Amino acid sequence: MKKVIFIGIVALASFASCKKDHTCTCTYAGSSTPTTVTYTDSKKGAARSQCLSYTRTTTGGGTSTRTCTFK
Repeated sequence: MKKVIFIGIVALASFASCKKDHTCTCTYAGSSTPTTVTYTDSKKGAARSQCLSYTRTTTGGGTSTRTCTFK
């Protein structure tokens, strides 16, 4: 009986989503101020993917080289 209850608890825990806030901080070439984006109530993998593909348009309409860190 204890095994059945344990398996049930593990099964329920596996269906629970692990959503929380994640932060992406990017520093762009030519800019001393980093850009911080917070992905609220998101899964880690989805937020990380969005962080690494995040782009910012410059005033002239182009993009600049960036270095991003994900937390």
